[in-house]
Amino acid sequence: MIQFIERDGNLIFNVRVVPKSSKSAIVGELGGALKVKLQSPPVAGAANAELIRILAKHFGVAKSAVEILKGQTSKTKQMKISGITAANLPDVKSA
Repeated sequence: MIQFIERDGNLIFNVRVVPKSSKSAIVGELGGALKVKLQSPPVAGAANAELIRILAKHFGVAKSAVEILKGQTSKTKQMKISGITAANLPDVKSA
């Protein structure tokens, strides 16, 4: 189960990215984090931009509502999505 923190109308959770994959997709859970494959390489912020786009589309929010809090240069990132609650995420477990 994905572990998360719900605070002030924001959902905070970890994401584990796999850059330079054959296709971009949310593929499941890995160690309490959401696992996301990205086609983009981790160069010049391309993978981070793609991650934000994928999460915004998946959760039905604007790209501006998705923020990387920690791990800009790491494969494990802490994400914040504004405007959604745990009720929008049936497959997650609170941290």
